[in-house]
Amino acid sequence: MYHKVEILLFAAVAALAYCATASEYDVAAYVWPAYQPEPRWAELGIFKAGKGEWQNVWEAVPKWEGHRQPLVPLWGYENEADPKVVEKKIDAAVSYGVNVFIYDWYWYGGRPFLEDALNKGFLGAANNEKMKFFIMWANHNVVKLWDNKVADKEWNKPIWRAGVDAEEFRKISRRWIEMYFSRPNYYRIGGKPVLMIYEVATFIDGLGGIEKAAAALAGFRAECAKAGFGGAHIMACDVGLNRDMVEKLGIDSATIYNFVHWASTDTAPDYTEWTKKGAARFDAAQKELGLGMYFAHASVGWDTNPRFPVQCRLSIAKDNTPANFAAALRRAKDWTDRNAKPGMPKLITVNSWNEWTEGSYLEPDTHYKFGYLEAIKKVFETTDKTGKEVK
Repeated sequence: MYHKVEILLFAAVAALAYCATASEYDVAAYVWPAYQPEPRWAELGIFKAGKGEWQNVWEAVPKWEGHRQPLVPLWGYENEADPKVVEKKIDAAVSYGVNVFIYDWYWYGGRPFLEDALNKGFLGAANNEKMKFFIMWANHNVVKLWDNKVADKEWNKPIWRAGVDAEEFRKISRRWIEMYFSRPNYYRIGGKPVLMIYEVATFIDGLGGIEKAAAALAGFRAECAKAGFGGAHIMACDVGLNRDMVEKLGIDSATIYNFVHWASTDTAPDYTEWTKKGAARFDAAQKELGLGMYFAHASVGWDTNPRFPVQCRLSIAKDNTPANFAAALRRAKDWTDRNAKPGMPKLITVNSWNEWTEGSYLEPDTHYKFGYLEAIKKVFETTDKTGKEVK
């Protein structure tokens, strides 16, 4: 097991060793901002240890022989609303080629939720401008899924609803404009700040139908233009998305959050087979959705057993080694090279920086150490400090 000094030394050496020229690719990892003492956990009655969903991680148990649980983070159970903690994570990310963080962003009952990881952690980090960031409005209902005491039987029981009406959406969007979009490292496409929406169908339902949702987005774009941003780039998560939504809402692009939305691990448990089936969505989506921009994706894995400590969740992505993850990254990279149009960024999304309770994370653990980050570096680093191509 690595000691703290060894961990810091490893990261420092890696940072010095990474002398590649600026990548032509934007490798964007989703950030699940739940590993922090969010005050609203108390409203849900969970994570009383005060470290957020880390509690589900360390309380996990193996469900069968050879099942690797609990997962153990190499850096420990750190508070991701602490800027000093996030400074280390930023340095590690950029050292290995992750140059964008996509923060899951939440709003329930008229108030933000889990926002401190972004506001205090990332934006408070002295080195945050080393990388870009943007937000994905994770507008899904909150259910009992995070409560590992009852999730086996009640995981889909709703607690907080995610749909918002027009006035609430205006309130939320003003917050985005004022707090995030003007920052120099906010991610833009075509000069416009990117807003990603997780559940487009939930957005439409909350607004009262697709026509009202279209009007709300038009108003949002107008407010962004008024603020000097030239409008907004609306990216959709490709979950329940269809061509009618794309055309009527004027959605600009889409990508995947996790391959599990398009390839069930029930029918494709082998990681390589699973990621190949998931990647088949890239071509299918371009044809089906009629989008000019679709961004490829690679998922690190899938295993939600930490949220279900009694019931066995056999549906996992098996053999998700760093080497197999690197192959999934190469498929995403190669597809991007074939499909990127002039003026379109070579953006590739990755699930995830830290979805520990879903078994999909780049952060180092005590098993593979920095293996998943090394895979990123291996696939996307193209030149060394002498300018010689890396094979």
